[in-house]
Amino acid sequence: MKEKSKKIKCPTCGKETEWENNPFRPFCSEKCKLADLHKWLTEEYTVIEKQPLATNDNKN
Repeated sequence: MKEKSKKIKCPTCGKETEWENNPFRPFCSEKCKLADLHKWLTEEYTVIEKQPLATNDNKN
């Protein structure tokens, strides 16, 4: 009996796509993968920092 392949939803367009043998996973296509990358590069997506990074102001 053939095992059913896992299906996931593309985070960009929501289209259902197979996980196995998908070179663009978790995306459904190269187009969606590049659309996601574009949003990161243009800062449409950002990571919000809860606390500012510690700086090393000690000059010994």
